[in-house]
Amino acid sequence: MDGLELAANAITALSIFLAARNSVHTWWTGIVGCVLFAVTFFQAALYADVALQAFFVVTSAVGWWQWLRGDHGAALPISHAGRRPVAVAVLVALAATAAYGALLQRFTDAYAPFVDSAVLAFSVVAQLFLMRRHIETWPMWLLVNAIAVPLYASRGLHLTALLYAAYLLNAVLAWRRWRRPVASVGVA
Repeated sequence: MDGLELAANAITALSIFLAARNSVHTWWTGIVGCVLFAVTFFQAALYADVALQAFFVVTSAVGWWQWLRGDHGAALPISHAGRRPVAVAVLVALAATAAYGALLQRFTDAYAPFVDSAVLAFSVVAQLFLMRRHIETWPMWLLVNAIAVPLYASRGLHLTALLYAAYLLNAVLAWRRWRRPVASVGVA
């Protein structure tokens, strides 16, 4: 563990805590954490995770805007995505995992290309759901975190693995919190 990994984890932990609390400040803190994680993952040859961090930076800017302005100028409410969009998203993520994993395996020295690609694909789904304030973001984050913990530990990113284990607990708590009536959740 180095100072960069420590800083990336600290700032990202704050961002994830803020997301669970339904706070708009999750977005700018997330951008800072993603930039730091991009460098950390590049150094660990986890290239799908580097691409994921770039995606997170862009979507965090969009999510920040959507949470503040929504579709019609008002803040987005917490809602359900619906069964069909969730099913389609999962199928697309599985296909993306297979395709991107195959590319990484063939053309790079990536470590665990299919596992790394699963973290990428399902994180994209979870992030898109988070941007729209869909409750289904939290079970997706549970899946991502369950995959990421052993992957990061296997690369010597022990603090990152430990924090992703904490993110598992955070996702459970956030899922419960977001299912409460919207009036009691707030948008601080």
